[in-house]
Amino acid sequence: MPEGEYLAFLSVKHSVDPDKLFQALVSAKERKTVMCGTLSIECRWKSESGRIFLIMDDSKVVAQVRISEDFLSEKTNPIGKFKDCERVRRYLAKKDATSFKLREIGDLRAGMAGINLSAEVLEVNEPNIVNTRSGNRGVVTNALIGDKTGRVRLFLWGEQAGSVSVGDTVRITNARMLVFRGKKQLQIGRKGTLKAEHEHFLPA
Repeated sequence: MPEGEYLAFLSVKHSVDPDKLFQALVSAKERKTVMCGTLSIECRWKSESGRIFLIMDDSKVVAQVRISEDFLSEKTNPIGKFKDCERVRRYLAKKDATSFKLREIGDLRAGMAGINLSAEVLEVNEPNIVNTRSGNRGVVTNALIGDKTGRVRLFLWGEQAGSVSVGDTVRITNARMLVFRGKKQLQIGRKGTLKAEHEHFLPA
């Protein structure tokens, strides 16, 4: 594997800017050990053709990699050429698939957070005007949503209250499951999203 491709993969995996990673490698040639984000980079051995670097995250060894002198003497960061390589794309795709895990309503429990799911809107209650603790007025309502495993009430606030209709499919991210007045209720936090699509989720 080209050294640039491997370093591009490491920069993405450990959330390190590729430019800073390259500069840290160049600096470690002379200063032996250099910090780059959470990574420590140490030049362990050198020869005319290249150098061996030990890369660690705290006390955990991340990699021991040989980098040629030609690569280290590049005037512009050569790691950037590989930021869209196949290995990086595969890693990012796998990471996205893992982080966005769709749950089913039947698996939801009170206290759960970071919930992502897709369900059909079965009912939508009439909206109400309420006064907030800060003295402002807002619109609230709730909808009954369901999938093949169950049904649950979805609390809707502000613009969300008018964004769904019966029969829509809603795709929800970063919601949490609460108990309000003894009943389970799904709420979407400030960092959550609600997207409605006009198609049926449940079979007829």
